[in-house]
Amino acid sequence: MKLEAVELRRVALPLVSPFRTSFGTETTHDCVLVHVVTDGAEGWAECVAMERPAYSSEYADGACDVLRRWLVPAAQALSDAGELTAEGFAPAVEWVKGHRMAKAALETALLDAQLRIEGRSIGERLGSVKDRVPTGVSVGIMDSVPALLDAVGAYLDAGYLRIKLKIEPGWDVEPVRAVRERFGDILLQVDANTAYGRGDADHLAQLDAFDLLLIEQPLEEEDVPGHALLAQRITTPVCLDESIVSAAAARDAIESGACEIVNIKPGRVGGYLESVRIHDVCVELGKAVWCGGMLETGVGRAPNLALAALPGFTLPGDTSATKRYYHQDITREFFIEDGHVAIPTGPGIGVEPDPDVLRSVTVSSQWLRS
Repeated sequence: MKLEAVELRRVALPLVSPFRTSFGTETTHDCVLVHVVTDGAEGWAECVAMERPAYSSEYADGACDVLRRWLVPAAQALSDAGELTAEGFAPAVEWVKGHRMAKAALETALLDAQLRIEGRSIGERLGSVKDRVPTGVSVGIMDSVPALLDAVGAYLDAGYLRIKLKIEPGWDVEPVRAVRERFGDILLQVDANTAYGRGDADHLAQLDAFDLLLIEQPLEEEDVPGHALLAQRITTPVCLDESIVSAAAARDAIESGACEIVNIKPGRVGGYLESVRIHDVCVELGKAVWCGGMLETGVGRAPNLALAALPGFTLPGDTSATKRYYHQDITREFFIEDGHVAIPTGPGIGVEPDPDVLRSVTVSSQWLRS
């Protein structure tokens, strides 16, 4: 595969409604799309780095910089040597510390192009075993409990099989209690996005009364030992998100007792190939995994669905329908049917941006040519 050009395209899509978490409120989804042109096919991917370094240390401008200055030139060097493959990209940029979201975006775009040349889908490449996956929905922090109950009711009516509530100090026990009392025995979990500290263990133990599937990332991402201590003091299973950056990190966290469940976000861990390795570690150690989301457009949602169809993904993920976030996406729409979303089956990631829609939401574009 010969690399001819790479486009870094910044887009901004208005969200259906503001999405509030402990690290801020999003009203638009601002992201970087990576578009590669090879001698055999084109490939697309979405970089999930946010506009601000709030979820992680990565952010969109920084991702563009590291792509432009180091990652794309590294891919070009592989191409010039006749050695460019998606599988060979990560080893070639291992010397670049961190920047997993930027690495994931370019690797995925290369993988999309490579699979299109081969006439294979990403589901075939990753090892998907289903043609559709059960879907849950993530509900942001609301202005009031009644507003939260209205939102949850609407999502249940739409067919979502699992509800995830964002929580933070001051918005946790009472909202969760209200949802459980109103809607009964639904699949319910919470996500703290690192909003708590070790001293909050007794407070978080109050959530044990609500029979939650899991509590996701309650403490800072570096505090894996703190999660192990918390897991000994609460009965709600602890799930790690931000702390899991690789298969090695997943093994260490599980073996230390820090988590019972792992949320795999491909961008956070460096791409879909590393995501499969994390999945395999969790299966080996008997732990459940599920696929998280970062408000992705269809370009990012499509391969997430394929990943969520691997056999170890036994919990509904955040692979929601298009209408959960966008009135108009840049790819074809994804629908929820009987609580499930179908996996694209075409070559590569199975979707492509609509040129007219893409043009209308583009903020900037830069081409890097060989």
